Amino acid sequence: MIAQSETPIRVLVIAPYDSMKVSLIHAAEHFPGLELDIYIGDLEEGVGIVRRLDSTRYDVILSRGGTADMIRTVTDLPVVQISVSVYDVLRVIKLTENYTDQFAVVGFPAVTRSAHTLCNLLRITAPIATVHDAEEASRELDRLIEQGITSVICDKVSHGLARMKGLNALLITSGEDSILQALGEAEAQGRSFRRIRNDNLFLRCILSSDSRECLVFDESRELVFSFQQSTDAEMLAYLQRRIPVIRDDEENLTYRQVGGVLHAITGSTFVVQDRRYYLFRIQSGNIPLPARHPGIRSYDAAECENLFMNSFFSISGSMGTMKPMLDSIAASARSVMIMGEVGTGKEQIARYLYLNSRLRTRPFIVADGEQLGDRGWSFLLEHHSSPLNATGTTIYFQHLEKVPAQHQQALLHMLAGTEISRRLWLIFSCDEEEEVPLPDYIRQMMVNLGPLSLNLPTLRSRRDEIPALSTVYLGNLNEELGKQLSGFEPGAMNMLVEYDWPGNYAQFKHVLQELTVVSNGPYISANEMAEILAKERRIHRRIRRMETDSFAGKTLEEINRSIAEQILAANGGNQSLTAKQLGIGRTTLWRMLGRSATQGDRKTGGK
Repeated sequence: MIAQSETPIRVLVIAPYDSMKVSLIHAAEHFPGLELDIYIGDLEEGVGIVRRLDSTRYDVILSRGGTADMIRTVTDLPVVQISVSVYDVLRVIKLTENYTDQFAVVGFPAVTRSAHTLCNLLRITAPIATVHDAEEASRELDRLIEQGITSVICDKVSHGLARMKGLNALLITSGEDSILQALGEAEAQGRSFRRIRNDNLFLRCILSSDSRECLVFDESRELVFSFQQSTDAEMLAYLQRRIPVIRDDEENLTYRQVGGVLHAITGSTFVVQDRRYYLFRIQSGNIPLPARHPGIRSYDAAECENLFMNSFFSISGSMGTMKPMLDSIAASARSVMIMGEVGTGKEQIARYLYLNSRLRTRPFIVADGEQLGDRGWSFLLEHHSSPLNATGTTIYFQHLEKVPAQHQQALLHMLAGTEISRRLWLIFSCDEEEEVPLPDYIRQMMVNLGPLSLNLPTLRSRRDEIPALSTVYLGNLNEELGKQLSGFEPGAMNMLVEYDWPGNYAQFKHVLQELTVVSNGPYISANEMAEILAKERRIHRRIRRMETDSFAGKTLEEINRSIAEQILAANGGNQSLTAKQLGIGRTTLWRMLGRSATQGDRKTGGK
C-alpha cells in the first residue's frame, strides 16, 4: 500500500430534489474532508448526468433511492445511498393527522419498508404500494384514485406524478440525521476507493516499465486481468492449457513460438481471499527463432507428454526393464549420454527422463546436431539469448555424431569449461554401430563431462518380446486406422521375429503400419509379411552398398541426398513412406533433397 495524501474526498452528489441541495451543503460543514459537487436529477436524468461527467474526477457518488440503484449499473465508483429512515417517514405520517380523508403510501422499497413498520406499530390502516420505476408508480396511483384515495405520502418519483393526477402529495424527504450518516459513509468509502485506485495506478506505472505482458487467470481459466495485452487467441488458449501444470512452490518457465516469434513465458500462482490465481508474464523476443535456427526446438511438459504418450515406446510398453533405471537417472538430474543404433528411440527416452524429473516445469530444449547450421551454432554458443545461458532448463543435444567438425571443439570447450552442468540438465545422444568407434570429440566429452552412460538395446536383442510388442501396437493401429485385424498368421509372426531390424523400433513401427494398411483379411498373412520385409531388405542393402561403394570423396550433404533419392525412387516417389523409413520428417527430407515442399509435391504428384 502506498502513502496517501490528505486531499479532500471528491463527492459527486445526484440529489432528487432542490431542497436536498440546501440540506447537503449545511450538513457538509461537519465534514471538512469532503468536497461536494451537487447536481439535481432523478432516475434516468440522474443517470444521464453521471454518464456525461468524467468519473475519474470523483472518489464516490452520493444519491438516494432508485436513482442510486440505477447509477450503480453505469459506474465503477462506489455509490452511497442517502437513506429514508423510519423517522423521516414518521415525520410525514404525523402531518396526516390533520387529514380526515384516507391516505396511502407510494414509494420505492426503502420508503415502503419503513412505512409497513410504522403502520403496524401505530395501528394505522393505510394502503402501501411499492414501486420500482415511474411507469409502475403511475399505474399504482391510478389504482389508488379508483379506490377513492385523495392523498398520498410518497418519494420524489411518485410526488410529481401524484400532483399531475390531482392528488394531495406529501414528499418524504431525508432528514438531517440521514444526510449526516450518508456523508460519513461517503467519506469512508471514498477514502478507501481512492487508496485502492491510487495503489492500482502505482502498480500500473511499475508494470509499464516492464516490457513483459502480464496476464492473470482465475481457477475457472477466465482472464481477469491483463496489462499491455496484445495477446492473440492462440496464445490465450495456450496459457489456459498450461494452468494445470503451474505449481504453487515455484515459477514455471517455458518457451512458445507464435507467429514466427519466440516468447519466454513465466507462470506462477498467488492466492487472494482464499481464491487462487495464475499469473503469466510474457517476454516476446525479436528473433524469429524457427526461421533463423531450425535446429533448435523448444517444448514444455504438456507437449513432451503428448509426443511421448503417442509414441511407439509408450503405446507398446517397449521400454521393458529400463524403466527403474530411467526413473533413477531422472531423479538425479545428472548429465547423461544416450547411445544406441538408429531407431532405438533415443529422443523418446530423453523426453521420458525430462517428464519424470523435477525440471519438468521448465523448458525442454532440443539442439539437433544434424540440422543446426553455422548461424544456429553461433547463436547457441555465443549469443546472450542462447538457451545455454538459462538456468534450470533441460538441454537435449541430439545427433552428436552429426555435429560439423568446425563446431565440435567449440561445443566441447563451452560445456567443459563452464559450470553449465550445474545450471542446466544436459542430455546427449548419438547414434552408434557395432564395432564402429565413437568420434574422438564425443570420447573427450565423456571423459571431461563424465555423464552417465545409457546404452539402448536393439530390437533384435529382444526377439522374444516381438510377438507381445507387435500385438499391443497392432491393437492401437486397429483403433487409429479403423481396421479389425485379429493378429498374424504363424508364418508371418516367425518372419517378423527372425528379421534383423537394422532400423530397430522406428523401422518396426513403420513396417507394422504398412502391414496394417495393406492387409484386408482378419490376419496379416505370411505373403504380405514376406513382400514388405523383402522391400525393407532391398532398401537397407542399397544403403549399405552406397556407404561402402559410392561415398568416397563426397560431402555428408551429398551422401544424404543420394541415399534419400534412391530410397524415394524405390518407394515410387512416396515421400511420406521414405521419410518414415529414414526416421525423419518430410520437411527434413525435402531439405535433404534440396527442394521446397511445393517442388517436392509437384514432382512426385503430392504422394
